[in-house]
Amino acid sequence: MTEVNSAGPGAIEWDLEPGDAIERKQLHTRYGGRTQGGIGPSAKTPNVMIFTDPIAGEKHGYYDGWMPDGLFHYSGEGQYGDQRMLSGNASILNHAVEGRALRVFQGARGTVTYLGQFEVQGWYEADAPETGDGPLRKVIVFRLRPVDTSPQRPGTKLGRLLAGQAETVTQIDIEQHETEKSFVQPSQEPYEAERREGKLVQQFSDYLRLKGWSVTRHRILPSGETRPLLTDLYVPDLGLLVEAKGSVTRENVRMAIGQLADYGRFVEAPSQAILVPSQPRQDLIDLVRSTGQAFIWPEGKGYNSTDPDLLP
Repeated sequence: MTEVNSAGPGAIEWDLEPGDAIERKQLHTRYGGRTQGGIGPSAKTPNVMIFTDPIAGEKHGYYDGWMPDGLFHYSGEGQYGDQRMLSGNASILNHAVEGRALRVFQGARGTVTYLGQFEVQGWYEADAPETGDGPLRKVIVFRLRPVDTSPQRPGTKLGRLLAGQAETVTQIDIEQHETEKSFVQPSQEPYEAERREGKLVQQFSDYLRLKGWSVTRHRILPSGETRPLLTDLYVPDLGLLVEAKGSVTRENVRMAIGQLADYGRFVEAPSQAILVPSQPRQDLIDLVRSTGQAFIWPEGKGYNSTDPDLLP
């Protein structure tokens, strides 16, 4: 069906159908809009054209595409600092008020494919790194409802994960080496400290299994969030929740205290401990004791803890 924009006499017909491919230069020659960038509001026709490259975007923590809610999630523009509802982002949010149709295309250069017309159903904020694997910042993610096409199955890593997670808290295998950063900074190679943490967790889980205890971990999706939280280790029979850190610094200890408090809102864990590679200094031990948590560290062929009753 050919759609005509209501822009008065002489309006240019929109004659692309979902699935049609077109050179981006030809698209802008006919309908206007910027020839580069992800968001192209047109001064020539009443359209806002947005472009998504899921493969490239996923490497930078952008998960544009269909989600389990049946909506198309699209990350806003702005490569540095927190994104703001200005410029192209504002043109998406206000497209209906301004009488513009919102057109989504897959691809950003060369030949692009028209996915269809959409309407904004709201937006939320998520974390993603600045361009060039810079510091984390807030990005705007729009929820778009399809107008002339049907919702598709989620295709991104995050979309597929959320589609398979029916509950807020899901137990997963300890060998499933997902991390929270893998959903925020997927292109960033793990730091040496993260590798040490992974090794600590694996060695401690092997020790516990030899003692006859089962070990697992959790993937948590808090209400309203779109990035999962992932615990390091959990011993169900002991009610023990463990967060590992690759070095015994005050910064790491403070972070672990907060992470355990966060995870503890969702996981039944009477005991919480920070797994570190060596015995902490006394002031850090006092800090952790003040929170009701404990330290665990390898010692000899076994493990020691600031809470003697913690280890089996």
